[in-house]
Amino acid sequence: QVQLVESGGGLVQAGGSLRVSCAASGDTLTSYFVGWFRQTPGKEREFVARISTGASTYYSDSVKGRFAISRDVAKNTVYLQMNNLKPEDTAAYYCAAEKFGRYAYSRANNYDYWGQGTRVTVSS
Repeated sequence: QVQLVESGGGLVQAGGSLRVSCAASGDTLTSYFVGWFRQTPGKEREFVARISTGASTYYSDSVKGRFAISRDVAKNTVYLQMNNLKPEDTAAYYCAAEKFGRYAYSRANNYDYWGQGTRVTVSS
């Protein structure tokens, strides 16, 4: 069973960049479909991006062209590079993993393993 730990969140000005990381232990992350989600108080977790076991990537429309998901096999880590950040990107960011490649990959309840989250705040 994989354990996930996010890091790299912080405070950034609008238009800036930030990279958050999702480090895995207990299993090899390339065996999993890994997603990034974000959540603000009172709202459901929102899909941001996903990388498949074959390294195919998928993005929500709200971040397409600004965010990039990638992985470092040697470090067993998945990254989310966030560029041109906007105040509406402010949220807690979570990585999640599942092994089956479920079709509805943007649904949070299709992921079996979750990290504890890292907070990103974008000031205007």
